[in-house]
Amino acid sequence: MPTEFSHIGYNQLHSYNDETLIKMSEAYFIHLNSRRSLRFFSEKPVPEEVIENIIMAASTAPSGANKQPWTFCVVSSNDLKKQIRIAAEEEELKSYSSRMSEEWLEDLKPLATDWKKQFLEIAPYLIIVFKRVYEIDSDGKKHQNYYVHESVGLACGFLLTAIHELGLVALTHTPSPMDFLTKILNRPSNERPFLLIPVGYPAKDATVPDIKRKEKDNVLFWYK
Repeated sequence: MPTEFSHIGYNQLHSYNDETLIKMSEAYFIHLNSRRSLRFFSEKPVPEEVIENIIMAASTAPSGANKQPWTFCVVSSNDLKKQIRIAAEEEELKSYSSRMSEEWLEDLKPLATDWKKQFLEIAPYLIIVFKRVYEIDSDGKKHQNYYVHESVGLACGFLLTAIHELGLVALTHTPSPMDFLTKILNRPSNERPFLLIPVGYPAKDATVPDIKRKEKDNVLFWYK
């Protein structure tokens, strides 16, 4: 074990026998397989402490050299949500009308999406995840971050899992380009918008597309 730098002992919280592990892993898959991206939100409020806790859970994700190159901005202001919706719809209209290929538009048809993004104003919270491409110290000197895209992607996965675990719903929204988020939220120069995630409860009449996930034979390959 490394001795040059300070290390502490690892505390294994749980230890299960094989039979229990198999049952638990199956139940966990079933639980996560019920997660869906949702576009129809309720205005029902969610306690701020819940949002803070799930973001702190997301911040436990692994990152390159432990740089933790992420910032989570939570928007609950109706005025800011409206500004974000207007800017997002402006970009989305351009995408749907001229930027997306015919194949892309065809692939989106089963999802019944369009450039209108009402959920950006209805969901009680918008979590905007920024990737920190470098750090700036108090003297203004830049310091490199590593595997930024991968690290922030892992943190977003943790975040979506935490949201689902609590019975809330979310949507991974990626209007492109997303520079308007930097301007609206007045973020520093070392941050780039990565993902816009509306979070809340589902609307009572919410629906989701009837789509299927890939079967195991198309996902998992053993090399024994």
